Amino acid sequence: LRKRALSIQGHMGAVVRMIEEDAYCIDIITQTQAIQKALEKLNALLLERHLDGCITTAIRGNKPKERERVIKELLHVFETTAKL
Repeated sequence: LRKRALSIQGHMGAVVRMIEEDAYCIDIITQTQAIQKALEKLNALLLERHLDGCITTAIRGNKPKERERVIKELLHVFETTAKL
């Protein structure tokens, strides 16, 4: 995950330089679209990690409030994503 995040950070730096150098707009958009896809992949990996760890532990546990909390948390993430 760290390596992927650092890669995204590097690409953002390139976009900043492109803007500063007044690069062709379509080239900048192409780069930002690639960054968006990379962020989506990072989010998917983070969600997978969260589901495999925290969510699974809470669902299998014997604390109903914790189960409810993690389910609400997931719903909130998906609701927020749907609004985008």
